[in-house]
Amino acid sequence: MKAAIYTKYGSPDVLELQDIPRPVLQDTEVLVKIFATSVTPVDTTFRSGNPKFARLFTGLFKPKNSILGTELSGVIDAVGAGVTRFKRGDRVFAAAPDGFGAHAQYIVMSEDAAISGIPDELGYEDTAAICNGGLTALPFLRDNAKLRPGQRILIIGAAGSIGTVAVQLAVSIGAEVTGVCSAANTEMVHALGATHVIDYTTEDYRNSNKSYDVIFDTVGKSSFSKARGSLTPSGIYLTTVPELSVLISPMLPFLHGRKRAKMAATGLRNDADKIKDMDILKSMITKGELTTVIDRSYPLEQIAVAHAYVEKGHKRGNLIVTVDHAALRI
Repeated sequence: MKAAIYTKYGSPDVLELQDIPRPVLQDTEVLVKIFATSVTPVDTTFRSGNPKFARLFTGLFKPKNSILGTELSGVIDAVGAGVTRFKRGDRVFAAAPDGFGAHAQYIVMSEDAAISGIPDELGYEDTAAICNGGLTALPFLRDNAKLRPGQRILIIGAAGSIGTVAVQLAVSIGAEVTGVCSAANTEMVHALGATHVIDYTTEDYRNSNKSYDVIFDTVGKSSFSKARGSLTPSGIYLTTVPELSVLISPMLPFLHGRKRAKMAATGLRNDADKIKDMDILKSMITKGELTTVIDRSYPLEQIAVAHAYVEKGHKRGNLIVTVDHAALRI
């Protein structure tokens, strides 16, 4: 099978499309034929090895896992002898085990992994875009922020893969949403339901004299120390990017009063919880309550080009990578 391989850290040029053996099934595993996947900022961070902190997860000197890719959609191509949850031909989407392995034609997963069926109404590209943003935004807002109707939330990076989902989920909860993005994306973020939109190129949210119950930094462009003055007395700052002040905040409550900061490794949640959230998200999409935003699509052969585009930091929603099995001559 074909897979995008990287064996050293560096620019997108370290990625190579190679022939590798197709994975062998165990009794309780399924083989998924991948039709669509995505490139996320996590993928570009792991590929570059920067910041160096990321190498604690990927390998200090060289990558431990040679195939990137955090989410996928496709068809069950084969099942192990002991599999009862799926059958050959089932259309599925999934969060790749440990956040690796989806930039390939096939992937082997446990039948109990974070895999969910695709409704007839949805296609492969739409469902490939669910896991990265949805499985981050939903637990952050529901479990960490405990966002309630009537609260005010500021979402930094509102036009990204996590931000576009977070805006819609916050609106569905009944919160008043302010999105932070570039001028090019203000119309889209308004269309997703945000009441207010701040163009970060011309305005600093900290100068608005507004306070928020929740500030959700989806892209690591702010910090708890910067955001603290814009929080209500019991407000919470959420970030997807590890930062020292966030890690020590719970241990030093006397410095911040009731204001607090949280960072959650949502990708490390157990698969059963992920499956529940995947089912919630796909149901919302089917009912028209949630829209997946796709910026552009590249074939697997152009995976390096896709990485380069995501690394620029101007992606709207999701970038999809399609896997054309016929074109890749399997």
